[in-house]
Amino acid sequence: MDFLILYLMQYKLSDIAKAINGQGTLKNNIDISHAFIDSRSILPSNNCLFFAISGKNNDGHRYVNELINKGVHNFVVEKIPTNLVSSENINFIVVENSLLAFQQFAAWHRSQFVIPIVGITGSNGKTIIKEWLFYVLDGIKSIVRNPKSYNSQVGVPLSVILLESNHEIGFFEAGISMPGEMQKLQNILKPTVGIFTNIGDAHQENFENKEQKIAEKLKLFAGADLLIYSADYKQIDLLAQSNNLQQNARIFKWSVNGNADLNITRIISEQNSTQITGNYQLNKLNINIPFTDKASIENAIHVLAFFLANNLFSEEAARKFESLPSIGMRLELMQGINNNSVINDSYNSDLNSIKIALDVLKRQTQHSKKCLIISDILQSGEADLQLYAQLATLVKTSGIHKMIGIGKRISHYFSDNSIDTKFFRNTNEFLESKTIREFENEAILIKGAREFEFEKISDFLQQKTHRTVLEINLEALENNLNYFRSLVKPQTKILVMVKAFSYGSGSHEIAQFLEHQRVDYLGVAFTDEGVALRKAGVNLPIIVMNPEEGSFQNIINYQLEPEIFSFRSMEKFQKVLEQNYRNVYPVHIKIDTGMKRLGFNVEDADKIIEALEQFKYLVPRSIFSHLVASDEPEHKEFSLRQIEEFRKASDKIIAHCKKPILRHILNSGGIEHFPLAQFNMVRLGIGLYGISTKNTDKLQNISTLKSHISQIRWVKKEETIGYGRKGILKRDSKIAILPIGYADGLDRKLSNQVGRVIINGKSAPIVGNICMDMCMVDITDIEAIEGDEVIIFGQEIPITELAKKIGTIPYEILTSVSQRVKRVYVH
Repeated sequence: MDFLILYLMQYKLSDIAKAINGQGTLKNNIDISHAFIDSRSILPSNNCLFFAISGKNNDGHRYVNELINKGVHNFVVEKIPTNLVSSENINFIVVENSLLAFQQFAAWHRSQFVIPIVGITGSNGKTIIKEWLFYVLDGIKSIVRNPKSYNSQVGVPLSVILLESNHEIGFFEAGISMPGEMQKLQNILKPTVGIFTNIGDAHQENFENKEQKIAEKLKLFAGADLLIYSADYKQIDLLAQSNNLQQNARIFKWSVNGNADLNITRIISEQNSTQITGNYQLNKLNINIPFTDKASIENAIHVLAFFLANNLFSEEAARKFESLPSIGMRLELMQGINNNSVINDSYNSDLNSIKIALDVLKRQTQHSKKCLIISDILQSGEADLQLYAQLATLVKTSGIHKMIGIGKRISHYFSDNSIDTKFFRNTNEFLESKTIREFENEAILIKGAREFEFEKISDFLQQKTHRTVLEINLEALENNLNYFRSLVKPQTKILVMVKAFSYGSGSHEIAQFLEHQRVDYLGVAFTDEGVALRKAGVNLPIIVMNPEEGSFQNIINYQLEPEIFSFRSMEKFQKVLEQNYRNVYPVHIKIDTGMKRLGFNVEDADKIIEALEQFKYLVPRSIFSHLVASDEPEHKEFSLRQIEEFRKASDKIIAHCKKPILRHILNSGGIEHFPLAQFNMVRLGIGLYGISTKNTDKLQNISTLKSHISQIRWVKKEETIGYGRKGILKRDSKIAILPIGYADGLDRKLSNQVGRVIINGKSAPIVGNICMDMCMVDITDIEAIEGDEVIIFGQEIPITELAKKIGTIPYEILTSVSQRVKRVYVH
C-alpha cells in the first residue's frame, strides 16, 4: 500500500507512548506532526514518527538505519535494531506489536473528535457508496474519508489519522477477510452511523457459514446510534435485529418488497439512466441516476437512505444524484506524445490523493523532468491561503520542475519561486495555449477536480494509438509478488525476470515498480533489454541471461551482469575486461542440469574452478541452474535429481571462492513445489504475472486485453464472414467488428468459433477468419451498441483458456501482444 506522510495535530511523543502502551527512554520529548509506515515515502523531519511494522512479506525494522540517515529521529519498534548508524537524539518507543500499536494510535487520535463517523461494510459496494456519499454531501460539510479503498487492518488506521479539527463528518469503509478482524477496526473507528451494504461470497472460505460472516461484520456497529441496510437481505435483517450489539441503535431499512422505512416502488431504466421512485414517511420521492446496472441502483438507494435517515435530503441533493460519477478508483500510467509519460489521476483532487499521486510521479525515473498539472482544490474545508501553502510544501519536496495550475484560486494563492509555474483560468485556455504542445521527454501528472474536465488534457497528451489496450493491474502484480515472498524465507533474495518486455506487460514500467517493491535482482534475456532499463533510470542489479559476445562492452558500460555459460564466453569476457576495464567484475555461472540449453556441464566443476583462478577479473556473484519441469508432478524425481546435482557442483565451486556466492535453481513453479531448494535466491518469472499450476486462488490476473466495437451489422443466414468465406452463418445474425487482429497478438487459430470474447458480461464467439487488424464476433443474443467495451482476455477469459484452445502455453499468449497495443498501468 503506497501512502505518503500523514499530517497530524501535534502530539507530544510521551503522550503517544502512553496511548500505545510503549516503553523506552525518550531523549527528546518533541512534538510529533507526521506519522508514517512506508519507509519509501517520507519527508525527512525531526517531527516524523515511523511505525516499523512487521508483516509476512516485509519488516519495517530493516529500514530504520536508512531512515536515520534521511533525518528521521523517532521510531515505534518491537525491538531496537542492533548496529545503529547513529543513536544520538534518536527516540525509540518499544511495543509488543507495531501494527497493534499503530491501530491503538489511530484509535487514540479518533477519540479526540466528537463528530459523526459513518462506518461502511459489506461484501460489495463499500468504496462506491463512500465516494457517492462524499460527492452528494461535498460543499455542505467538511468531509474526511478513506483514500481509494484503504479499508484493511492497515488502511483503516491510515485513513482515520487523516481526521483534522476542521472536519465535520467522516466516511470510512471497513473490510475483513477472517473472524476476529472487525473488532479491531471497530475499536479504531467507533462509528456513530453504520451502513451494511450487502452480503456475498467474498472471503467465505474463512468463515463457517454466511451467518458467521454477517455477525462478524455487524461488530463494526457496536455502540452506533443508527444502522442502515436493505431488508431484502433477509439474513442481515434477522441478525441485525437479534444482535444485542445493536440494541440501542435506531435501525433504518429500505426495501423493494415493502414494509421498510424507505419503500422503493418503481425502478425504470432506460439507455443510460435509471429513475428510482420510493415512499418515505407517506411522501413520494424520485431520484435519477446515470447508471442502469443493478449494483449501482442498490448503491444509490443506500446513499438515499443515509440522507433520509439523517434529515439531509433536499432538492440540491436530488440534483447531485443525477450526476453521480463513475468511480474508477484508479490511477493510470500510459505513454504520451513526444516521448512523455502521462499519469492520469483526474478522479479527484484533494491533498491526500495528491500526496499519493506525487509519490507515483517521483518513481518515473525514466524522465529527469517531472511536471504537475493541477486544478483548484475544491471544498477542502480549509482557508485557501493555508490550503495552497500546504500544496506548495508538497510540490517543493516532490522533485518536480514545473507546475501548471488551472483555476482562479490556485492562480491567486499558490506561490513557490523554486519551480517553473504557469497558470490558466480554465482547461480550454490551457488546451489552446502553446504550453501544452511544448512537453517533451517528461513525466506528467494530471490531477484535477471533476468540473475542470481534465480528461480533455489526458486525451490530448496520451499517445494516439488505436483503442485496443493491454491494461496492467499493478496492485495485482504486488499481490502476486507478495504471495511468492510468503513462500520463501525472509533472508532469501528474489530475482524477477523482466525479459521479453516483461512477458508482454511492459519494460521500464514493470522494472521501476519492482524496484519500488524492493526486489533484489532483475533478469533480462539480452543486453539491449538491460540497457533500456538503465536508460530509464532503473538501478537494481540486472543479470543478462543470454549475452552475446558483441555486447560485452555495453554490458560493462551500463553495469549489467552477464551469465557465463561456457569456457569460450568466460575467456571472451575476460579479454574485454583486460582491454577496457581492468578491474574485477560480477558474473553469474550457469550450470546445466538437464535443460540441455546454455550452461556448463555438471562434471565441468573442477575446470570452472581452474578457469576462475586464471581469469582473475571474473568474480562469481551467483551460480545457478534451471529446472526442466518444476510444475509437473510426473517429473518430480527428475527435478529432485537436478537439484541434487546442482547442489554438489555448486558446493565444489563455492568451496574454492573467497567471497560469498548466491545460488538459485527455483523458478516460479519451483518456488511453489520445492521449498527446501531455495538456497539463498529464487527466480520469479511467469508466476508474477498470475500464471500457476498450484494455488491459483492466491494469484490475481494482472493483464486485461481490451478493445471495443467499431461497427455492428446484421448479416443474413447462409452469408459468409471474412476472408476465405469460412464463417458461414446458420441464422440471421448481428455481427460486431472489433479493431483487433493477429497483428495485435490475437492468434489466428482462434478463428471460426474456436475463440470468444466478453461483451457486457456475455460470451460472443469469433466468427470467420481473424484478419490482420480486425475480427468479427456474433452478438445476436447480446444487447450491445457501437463503442461498447470488449474483453479479449482477463479475469473473465483467463489466458490459460486461450492457450489451451490453440495448443500453446500462456507465455506465448502474453508475449505475443503487439507493441502497437497501448499499455495502460493501473494503480
